[in-house]
Amino acid sequence: MRSIWLIFGGLLAILLAVKFYPQQPANGLVASRPTPSLPIVLVSERRPARPTAEEVRRDSVVRYAMRQLGSPYLYAGISPASGFDCSGFVYFVFSHFGVPTPHSTALLIDVGRPVARADARPGDIVVFTGTAPTSTAPGHAGIVISARGETPLRFVHASSARRESGVKVSQVENSGYERRFMQVRRVL
Repeated sequence: MRSIWLIFGGLLAILLAVKFYPQQPANGLVASRPTPSLPIVLVSERRPARPTAEEVRRDSVVRYAMRQLGSPYLYAGISPASGFDCSGFVYFVFSHFGVPTPHSTALLIDVGRPVARADARPGDIVVFTGTAPTSTAPGHAGIVISARGETPLRFVHASSARRESGVKVSQVENSGYERRFMQVRRVL
């Protein structure tokens, strides 16, 4: 019986030695071992990746903009206490983060760089024409809150609408904003 245990122990030692100390071929390269067929779990599947500095900044801009929900509408306004107009709201939010933007919707169409609507990210500026059916000039703006590629494209803005005026969330698709859509501008 003793000899059986010695043989068993020797085989076990050989198997462990082969597993943990692979032989190197004569050319000096380490020989690869076959990998066991166990399910592979990537680190990113176990734990979400840390957001980038840009993503953190975008999220901060959106959170700050959303804190202004319910602020009243005031033509030429730039304050949550007295009220905002659309460009004043954009100006107020971005100036909090040191990002210069004009307090003029007509000038917002030229800030940053243009981005395709499908590539809009939180914190981008969305610009619309005025409310007149024949308007082709910038007349309204807001801040994108939707994730990239998400539809409908949602934005937070200071609205002068007779119903529900003030800072609120709206969407582009299936609304009057769809026909008025001009451009998305990236300033972050």
